[in-house]
Amino acid sequence: MDRVLVFGTSDGGSIPSRRTQMEKLYFNRLIRDKILDKLIGKGLVFRSRELSEEEFEKELVKKVPEEGEGLVAAKTREEFLMEFGDLLYVIDEIKRVKKISDQELNEIKKNNFDKKGSFSKRIYLEWTSDDGYQTNEKK
Repeated sequence: MDRVLVFGTSDGGSIPSRRTQMEKLYFNRLIRDKILDKLIGKGLVFRSRELSEEEFEKELVKKVPEEGEGLVAAKTREEFLMEFGDLLYVIDEIKRVKKISDQELNEIKKNNFDKKGSFSKRIYLEWTSDDGYQTNEKK
C-alpha cells in the first residue's frame, strides 16, 4: 500500500493547500516502523509503501552493509554500540524471516571455523600471486 502524506504539521493540523516546489531527499530503503511517526511529527511530506515479502527479504539483506558502514564510521564507543545493536537487530530479523535457527547457525559457524579458522592471530593479507581464486566480496 502506497502512503503519501501531502500536508501535515507536528500538532496534527493541516497546512493550507498551496503548490510549491519542494526539495526531496531520496532514501529508497527499508526503514524501521517508528520512523514514519517521526516524519509526521516533523510535518514532513513523504512517500512510503509496504513491501511484499520478497521485496522485504531483499531490502532487509541490503541493510547489513548499510549498518556495517555505520560500524566503520563510528567515532565513539557509544556510536559503535548503537550501530552494532542495529546490525544485530537486522541479523536477528533476517534469521526470523529466513527461518534460520540458532542451532543451524551454530553448526555453520563451527564448520566455517573448522575450514577457515578464527581471527585470533590477527592476520591481514595484503596480496598473493594470482591462482584464479574468485572472491565473493566486493572490490
